[in-house]
Amino acid sequence: MTEDPKWELAILATVQGFYEKLLQGNVQGEVPVPAGLEAISLQEDGDVQETLAKMRRWLRLLDMAITPAMLRLAFTSDTDPEIAEAMLRYFTRTKDSTDVHRDKTDLVVTFLYRHPRVPGQWERRGYGLDGSLPLSPFEIALLEILADSDAPLLAEEHVQLLRRFDPLLEQVNKFRDLNALIESGIIPLVRELKQSLDVAFYHPGVLATIAPYNASFGKRFDELFHSTAAEIKNFAEDLQEQGGSILGTVDGVDVTVEHVAAMHEGELLKLDYLQATDKFRRVSQLKKVLERRPPVRRKPQLVRPPAPANSATGKQNAAPGTKPTAVAARRPVLDVKAMRSAVTPQQISAEETKLLKIEESIRIFVRVADPKFRQIVPMRFFNLALTSAEADAYCADYLEEKSLRAGVARVLLRLVAVCARITTEAEELKRSENSPSIWKLHADSLLALLELSRAINEHGERMTTLAGQHGSAEEVTAIQASVRKLQDTSESAIMTLTGARMEKGAGAAAH
Repeated sequence: MTEDPKWELAILATVQGFYEKLLQGNVQGEVPVPAGLEAISLQEDGDVQETLAKMRRWLRLLDMAITPAMLRLAFTSDTDPEIAEAMLRYFTRTKDSTDVHRDKTDLVVTFLYRHPRVPGQWERRGYGLDGSLPLSPFEIALLEILADSDAPLLAEEHVQLLRRFDPLLEQVNKFRDLNALIESGIIPLVRELKQSLDVAFYHPGVLATIAPYNASFGKRFDELFHSTAAEIKNFAEDLQEQGGSILGTVDGVDVTVEHVAAMHEGELLKLDYLQATDKFRRVSQLKKVLERRPPVRRKPQLVRPPAPANSATGKQNAAPGTKPTAVAARRPVLDVKAMRSAVTPQQISAEETKLLKIEESIRIFVRVADPKFRQIVPMRFFNLALTSAEADAYCADYLEEKSLRAGVARVLLRLVAVCARITTEAEELKRSENSPSIWKLHADSLLALLELSRAINEHGERMTTLAGQHGSAEEVTAIQASVRKLQDTSESAIMTLTGARMEKGAGAAAH
């Protein structure tokens, strides 16, 4: 793309000015600027190409002095959006694949998302030029900001990576404590995903996906971190009142009330990611240590009477608050039926919303895919195989009709979506066996989906009967095939659920 060199020079001059101001505190005065790059020199007419070449070399040097943490501190709500936009143009033009350059771009684009020029600007929806695929207002804004830059190639493998961010954010928003979030492995996983994008990271569509994720993740992380820090400080104050000084041991080092008093969570949150990660982990570990300790201010302990015997077994029950024995910890039987009956309407509603999103994602893929490959839909952990009838249903343009064919198509859509969600949650369950809190979240989702599968199976049977009455043997066969597939998937999920739980119980007993 041919670009006006004076326009590029204006962008680089803005970045240079911002960098120099940022470094003044470190050098304790004005930053010495190469001859010809002073503000007054840039206003004079001269060889623009030569000045550009010199400016690029100068900025590469300044880049080595500016860290992502310095940018994070410099970008505040008072920062002029024009500066942030110039910085973004500079970073996307450079397309440096190093972690530091990507982190800086990540920070700047997230700043632009968090600080729209008009409040609520990103909440409206827009559409692509062809009127088919929706574009977010933020992506449209990025396309305008970066219109004079060559966008890197966005391959299909990169599109697949981007589809993983929404499910990951759903998991993040379910966490209720900092330790669960850190132990989940989501933070390093997202960093790996960003690295995998390579230079495609600088594509407007990628940046428009990553910035909202960063903003939402950052908000949730800050909430959990402040909550954890407050609990630790409260515990330290109580312990100090009782005359104690050591809260616990983390990584072999005693943590004292003085350490906690010196902890400034606001400063920690401003640190560079690589510097802060270990500190966040230590705070999280300390919280775990405190959770295992008895409360500092305890009520007088009452002597408990002997535990009553179990009428069914004749054995004495464990007293409340005592540790379960190895035999009790095994729990070889999990009452899935009882757990399913405890599923709430709110859980069902949440899964219904996810199913609609899944249906839409599959519909988009099937409609735009090569006809030879449209029956294999790539999902997060597996390939979803569709029957010919299911693929046709996802391409149907008559779903709103009040007709038999529309009813059959709608049933097929939902059968496929439920099957896909159950398989995904079962896979998530397997991967979270070492994290009880995450395991519980996926188990709850799986139980709600099993309840939904029962309802859709019943609906499928009714549609089968109706189709049979109309002599539509082909539609009867199509529904029955999809129902059997969902039944097999549900049975496999139940085995995964009970099997995972038994293994967790056995693991607890072994320890």
